[in-house]
Amino acid sequence: MKPMRLSHYLAVCGVASRRQAARLIDTGRVSINDQLGVHTDRVDLFEMVTILVDGKPILPVQAKQYFIYHKPVGIDCRLLAGDPHSLLHVLPDFPRLYPAGRLDKDSRGLLLLTNDGQLTQALMHPDFYHPKTYVVQVDKPVCADFLLMMAQGVQYADVQTRPCDIRPLSLSVNEDRFEIVLTQGLNRQIRRMCQALGYKVIDLLRIKLLDVCLDELAEKTLRPLTAAELLSLKASERDN
Repeated sequence: MKPMRLSHYLAVCGVASRRQAARLIDTGRVSINDQLGVHTDRVDLFEMVTILVDGKPILPVQAKQYFIYHKPVGIDCRLLAGDPHSLLHVLPDFPRLYPAGRLDKDSRGLLLLTNDGQLTQALMHPDFYHPKTYVVQVDKPVCADFLLMMAQGVQYADVQTRPCDIRPLSLSVNEDRFEIVLTQGLNRQIRRMCQALGYKVIDLLRIKLLDVCLDELAEKTLRPLTAAELLSLKASERDN
């Protein structure tokens, strides 16, 4: 096996996605054999090396693990040891997992957890158009114009969102909930789209990522992916 770039090796070891690992290197948080790590460093799996992140040795390459977690409101997806609300404090010590994508602190629902950096990179990259499905409740009934403008894409700040699929959850005139399928992962995107059209999000629940569904998984509960779910994710990774 050829030596890997340092960021790739960190991703394979389950430290972070490759993009996140690159940021760790950029900020001087990675050392290799007592020297500050740089992007051109390569790691040979057959040689003895000491790699530290924030002064702590990283675990060697681990078997790939894949779970989904029903994240409640109030959990921050950033893995910050000093934040009592961080997802870090609800993850198992082993295997070491990290989120493939995020849900903001005020949102809930399906979160994919893995130590597969390559899959994480594929799922998070904005060019890959992976669908994510949400059920959203807003502060007043949705109307046809609102649904049409959301479906066509909304402009806010310097962002123009992609067209998306959207439908109300019932035909009631007082319906304040809708289902929306996004192929982008912009920060607080649904909340900002709604705000731009005069609505405020009251509740946001992610129920599906590609073919992986939250279904009846209880809040604050973790479960491994099924073989079929993993195959679907791996197929999407190959398609990219």
